[in-house]
Amino acid sequence: MADKDDLYEILGSSKDADLGTLKKAYRRLARQNHPDLNPGDAAAEERFKKISLAWEVLGDADRRRDYDEFGEVSLESGFDADQARKAREAFGARFGTSGDAASGRDFEFGNVDDLLGQMFGRGADGRGFQRRGADLETRLDLAFEEAVLGGAKRLTLSRSAPGGGATPENLTVQIPAGTEDGARLRLAGKGGEGVGGGPAGNLYVTLRVRPHRTFRRDGRDLEFTLPISVREAIEGAKVEVPTLDGRVTLTVPPGTDGGTRLRLRGKGVASAGGAQPGDLYARIQIRVPRGLDEAATASLAALEAFEDPAIRKELF
Repeated sequence: MADKDDLYEILGSSKDADLGTLKKAYRRLARQNHPDLNPGDAAAEERFKKISLAWEVLGDADRRRDYDEFGEVSLESGFDADQARKAREAFGARFGTSGDAASGRDFEFGNVDDLLGQMFGRGADGRGFQRRGADLETRLDLAFEEAVLGGAKRLTLSRSAPGGGATPENLTVQIPAGTEDGARLRLAGKGGEGVGGGPAGNLYVTLRVRPHRTFRRDGRDLEFTLPISVREAIEGAKVEVPTLDGRVTLTVPPGTDGGTRLRLRGKGVASAGGAQPGDLYARIQIRVPRGLDEAATASLAALEAFEDPAIRKELF
């Protein structure tokens, strides 16, 4: 992280919040600060990065446990919880009760967390021991269908070549079905090279999903606007509509109002975990005809007998 912001505070949650609460907070904040909704706002983009990192750590049971135990140092590249515990125990066993017997004063030592930070990447020069490579970050743009349906996606990285310059490296990234915008994937061992024979770091890929021309997404549910005619709204109709699986026929009941949502069960977004797919909702938009002649306008008078005289009473 660029600073020492507490990850729980970034998501506006307490340390004892359950996973569902954290996920709900992440989704809300990620939507509010998404770069696509805040074009040119560098502050919003920085908040979005912090929110994504906070969820990546706190949404993973192992990483959250390490963060709760060790704090910010657990976010350092190459951090190993087992080694950190051993180092802390050894430090405490050796120095925790030491003192100057002659003066009665305790020796003063640096903070144990600072020592752990030096061990796992802060200030170490890599000489005399193995050190894990740095974690790297990149971004991968996805079409809406690629994120929803999942599958393999090619990613090209520019790696530093010996003697200077750069060389391209092609990687295949497996996109889980139902991936949401802003999700981060970890490619183990695809980060920076280790020092002294140490293991390579990880590559973290932030996924940016392009909007769809028709569908809007809310979790595993999808929604689109369905234009219908006045006659279809009054009499009802069977209308051909798009889904992720192709076209289907939707029944519009007689007397359907504008703004009504009609559901197509199970036609939403599938989950990589095999959970029940979401639903697809068609939001009705009644299109009023234009350019009516006098005869057509006069015929509308026959409808007045069937209209609700208190149609707008709920507004007051």
